[in-house]
Amino acid sequence: MPRRALILVEGHRDIGLLYVKAAQRLGLHPITLSADPTQYDYLAANSLGAIRVDTDNLDALMYECSRIGATYDVAGITGFAGLDESVCATVAKLCRHFDLPGPDPTSVERCCNKFAQRQLLAKAGAPVPAYRLAANATDVESAAVEIGLPVILKPAVGGGSIGVRLCRDLDELTEHATHLLGGRHTWRSSPRILVEEFVQGPLYGANIMGNEVIAIGAAEFGSPPHFVFRKITHPAPLTDKEHERIADVSVSCLRALGLDWGPKNIEFRWTKRGPVVIEVNPRLTGGPSPQLIQLAHGVDLITEHIKLVTGDELDLRKRHSHVAAAQFLVADRDGTLNCIDGDAQAAAVPGVAEIKFYVEPSARIARKGDYRDFIGYVMTASPSHAETEAILQRAFSFIRWSITPCSTLGK
Repeated sequence: MPRRALILVEGHRDIGLLYVKAAQRLGLHPITLSADPTQYDYLAANSLGAIRVDTDNLDALMYECSRIGATYDVAGITGFAGLDESVCATVAKLCRHFDLPGPDPTSVERCCNKFAQRQLLAKAGAPVPAYRLAANATDVESAAVEIGLPVILKPAVGGGSIGVRLCRDLDELTEHATHLLGGRHTWRSSPRILVEEFVQGPLYGANIMGNEVIAIGAAEFGSPPHFVFRKITHPAPLTDKEHERIADVSVSCLRALGLDWGPKNIEFRWTKRGPVVIEVNPRLTGGPSPQLIQLAHGVDLITEHIKLVTGDELDLRKRHSHVAAAQFLVADRDGTLNCIDGDAQAAAVPGVAEIKFYVEPSARIARKGDYRDFIGYVMTASPSHAETEAILQRAFSFIRWSITPCSTLGK
């Protein structure tokens, strides 16, 4: 009888290996399809199967999946959105083609287009920021004046906060529009910019499986104009009523977008009018959030996602109630990383769950104003918010790094 395989389209530097290990625990053979398998260190380090293929080419992916199916029993297909959210839609199309469990491709594709997503949510009465779509600098300025500065400029299609910036005046608006439209930003389709009201308030993220809100976390960004995460905490310190409102709005968003299958995450800002939807993502969130949810609630969303993908029964019961948090190490300048250490001392602090560095000494640092500015994180957990925060700060105090500025490094 052929061995059961799980096909993974592309990889992920944070949760890719977690998916691989979870698949192996479930008796599956993980096979990664990637345009460049060498970018995922864990594949070579663990001697994992990988096939080089153009993951933007649906026909090429179908061919490789069929070829794998000649040797293995393909139990399921899933994948990861990194720089390009369209991977989510590609995976959905593959699942539909091979008659495997997966989301509706049309719903996922609409969700990945931030303008189409906004239109559907607004039509359904979901609380969203004011927004306009722009194709050129003139449209951008007109939309910003109409909405009122400051505004957020972001590509209508994309992920990882790439190209997202707060523009506080017309000079910043012109500068960033020029950046996005002048050839410095990589577009996989026709350039379209979403001009959006700058909604202020605490940031929360709802993590969902199917139609069930599993966990709501709190997040903090660094200083504007960019939106680079500094800290994530699970669960968010919400009242029962606040939690219920976010959960209710989350379910209404899923209904409006036709997303009733699999993992999703929804970002909110809590304002005077309650939760305002910043973004709906048709996938499990990346970074350390899945691990934080497991530490806080005992729910392994990665394993449960794989079970869903392969047609097995899920178990989303919460097993305990702890508080978990991750604080990111973020580059504060461009240059060359001289050193980064202290991880051994930090890991020895009771309550520390993980220390992870993304870079090594001598690495070139060129900040982008998005998730690529992370150089690592510290993750902790305990029975209370206060204790978790104390552990996090103590562990973080041991981490040391230095960057020698280099004026020749480009942004």
